Amino acid sequence: MSDTITPELVSLDAPLGADKKDVIRALARLVAAQGRAGDAEALAADAIAREEKDETGLPGGIAIPHAKSAAVTQASLAFARLTPGVGFGAPDGPADLVFLIAAPANAAEEHLAVLSRLARSLMQDTFTADLRAADTADDIVRTVRAAIGEGAAPATSAAASAAPAAPSETAAADLQVDGRPARIVAVTSCATGIAHTFMAADALTAAGKQAGIDLVVEPQGSSGYQALPSSVIDDADAVIFATDVDVREISRFAGKPVIRSGVKRGIEQPAQMIREAVAAASNPDAARVSGSASEPRGETGGQNLSWGARIQRILLTGVSYMIPFVAGGGLLIALGFALGGFRVTDNAANVIIDNALWNLPTSDITSPFGPLGQYLGSVAFMIGSTSMSFLVAALAGYIAYAIADRPGIAPGFVAGAIAVTMSAGFIGGIIGGFLAGFVAWWLGRLPAPRWLRGLMPVVIIPLLGSIVASGLMILFLGRPIAALMALLTEGLTNLTQSGAGLIVVGVILGLMMCFDLGGPINKVAYVFATTGLAAASTENTAPYLIMAAVMTAGMVPPLALALASTILARPLFTPVERENGKAAWLLGASFISEGAIPFAAADPLRVIPASMVGGAITGALSMWFGVQSFAPHGGVFVLFAINPVWGFFVALLAGTVVSALLLVVLKKYVGQRSTVVAEAATPVTV
Repeated sequence: MSDTITPELVSLDAPLGADKKDVIRALARLVAAQGRAGDAEALAADAIAREEKDETGLPGGIAIPHAKSAAVTQASLAFARLTPGVGFGAPDGPADLVFLIAAPANAAEEHLAVLSRLARSLMQDTFTADLRAADTADDIVRTVRAAIGEGAAPATSAAASAAPAAPSETAAADLQVDGRPARIVAVTSCATGIAHTFMAADALTAAGKQAGIDLVVEPQGSSGYQALPSSVIDDADAVIFATDVDVREISRFAGKPVIRSGVKRGIEQPAQMIREAVAAASNPDAARVSGSASEPRGETGGQNLSWGARIQRILLTGVSYMIPFVAGGGLLIALGFALGGFRVTDNAANVIIDNALWNLPTSDITSPFGPLGQYLGSVAFMIGSTSMSFLVAALAGYIAYAIADRPGIAPGFVAGAIAVTMSAGFIGGIIGGFLAGFVAWWLGRLPAPRWLRGLMPVVIIPLLGSIVASGLMILFLGRPIAALMALLTEGLTNLTQSGAGLIVVGVILGLMMCFDLGGPINKVAYVFATTGLAAASTENTAPYLIMAAVMTAGMVPPLALALASTILARPLFTPVERENGKAAWLLGASFISEGAIPFAAADPLRVIPASMVGGAITGALSMWFGVQSFAPHGGVFVLFAINPVWGFFVALLAGTVVSALLLVVLKKYVGQRSTVVAEAATPVTV
């Protein structure tokens, strides 16, 4: 690997646009023009999306927009020296040295290591001075290749001749603890784990040497990380977290005084963070690490995420851990119906208690396969029903886990179980999970004597968290939430009693399933449908109708995009999208809405509306045909649990075709891309 950067990827002193988005697009075009990215627009969109989360301008006139993108086929560096500079959000003004770091979505460790070496080199004044003094693109390439280990070191520049300042031999008095230099450990990480992670690590390390203290940094990058020895952590007086994502294995630092910030502050203000950490080490009231992997953070530190984004992430964590209970339990229930008949529910519990393989039931046989089918169907149904009974508790437990890590699991599960007892449903589970999580997180932040710290996560926090969260559910919240759930359920059930109401419910559920393709709105509709299955019966079939509409509508976006990109209009899609379209056939057939996300991320204003129209049509037709699904997941692989099958396929086909045709029309006539897609370009699979 010796051509991460080439002269063709360098732009010297040429105007690339008036703002940073123009500069990013221009550099992305350089990468694509060299065959290193299949779609310049997609690469630029990914880098701009990363830029919107956290600006990449750094002090000293440097900017490093970067992205891991499915459009990239070869890890690359594109460089621009701008005259005049363009603002990238740095506190000291515009940037004149801009590197676009483009990594493949599945970048190999060696690629990430090369890119991280560049990021570290940017912290050296000699390196940036050489870039500004270079006369030709070849000079830039030689300088950069030497920095990233792909070439011989260049001759020392005039700027490099000045010796760096020697570090202090002894820490200043305000940087000492108990009369000795402070011992600090730090963790750095950014969203992509390529650039800012290592720049912050180097900045903190250099500042620690300059201050004369003992500071060790653990960069947690995309290519992995080398965990600090436990002895180093145990001896540390305080911890610095300069991170934009969750700290991995945060429980290692539990109980340590902590200073938190985004990763950029670790680059821009390392000395100030060190002073704050030393001060926290001597302050008994300082914030301490509680062991939470998703610890909420205040305005002055923590992740660069809005509260809405944090809540969304917490909720999706709970749902993602709940889904295995749904999928496994729902499929077992469907198998129970297939073996034991749809009236297997009447006596399944008695059958598994009173009978066995050598003592098959002889009465009330509802199975088309006789006594053996009755017994096996009852077994499958009861196992699945038991699994499904954990849904709300698991949802609440893992919401609390997302907030407070392992100490939150027990209070969360208990609060979720109480929500079920109070008939508060999944809304009660969500509220109970958040209550338990925040109570556990708050308890974990309380200063505790060293002898008590070991008991906090395993005894004190679970005990008090369960008492507070579940007590609030029982005393104040459970009954109002239960009344709300009853009102919602009754309203939807009443709607399903009429033809017009069925269609309205189907349209609403279809729109929700296709709006954010696996996001929170999609998951709300899905959780509503799956938790409703527990109340379904041969007399109350509304939950089966709702489950069918949700599953069928959720299959539409990936199937429609597969149809459009691989059959109807291949030239309108990039090689990457056409390759993703092949995978989307299977994902859609399996009811995995997330198969449409790569398309929606690159072209949301056309993909999402087209998907929503198709999903609404499918949801309405599913309800109109009376399609019922006894399984909560599986798509075409659980046809034995869907009735009538013809209605399922007609509804699915109608929505898929309409959505695909509408998307083709939108791509042709609404905001058509200027980029010409080369048919022979090398495809890359996401």
